[in-house]
Amino acid sequence: MKKLLLMATLLASFIACKSPEGNNQNNQPTPSTPSLSSSTKEAVVIKDYGKEPIVINIEDYTIENETFRSSIWTGDLFQLTVMSIPVGSEIGIEMHDDIEQFLRIEKGEGEVFMGDTEDALSYSKKVGDDDIIIVPAGKWHNVINIGDEPLKIYSIYAKPEHPFGTIHKDKAESDAAHAEHHH
Repeated sequence: MKKLLLMATLLASFIACKSPEGNNQNNQPTPSTPSLSSSTKEAVVIKDYGKEPIVINIEDYTIENETFRSSIWTGDLFQLTVMSIPVGSEIGIEMHDDIEQFLRIEKGEGEVFMGDTEDALSYSKKVGDDDIIIVPAGKWHNVINIGDEPLKIYSIYAKPEHPFGTIHKDKAESDAAHAEHHH
């Protein structure tokens, strides 16, 4: 049994020495070996990646976004946007007839309002880090930043709400585009 264990250890050592990783004196990954280190962070590039497959760290994209709204991915059936709502500002009261919406608070404090009519938002709830908001189609809704830092949100619209490549630097720009898009 000891001979078998010794042979297995020698064989494993031999294979490690002959592999590209084993010959690397600095113990650094070779170009063909991707690093799985959690300290490696991809650069955040805020743009609409369209219908291409992507894998991103949504928390990084949401936290680093400085615009009121930027679309990150727009397909035929859903859209992903990131938002940064300034202190004391709001998304703005809106309703989507045939779109359901998922929002997640990554950072900050807010208050969400929903209701069946624009002037009767009977549902109210305070929200913060890691909370989600589900907005059914046909519900009027608004989210107001009640905290002391920008409210960082990502939102999924099922079906897309904003044109491909949307970037709204601030709420005024968003309101102008919304008026043009919906009238």
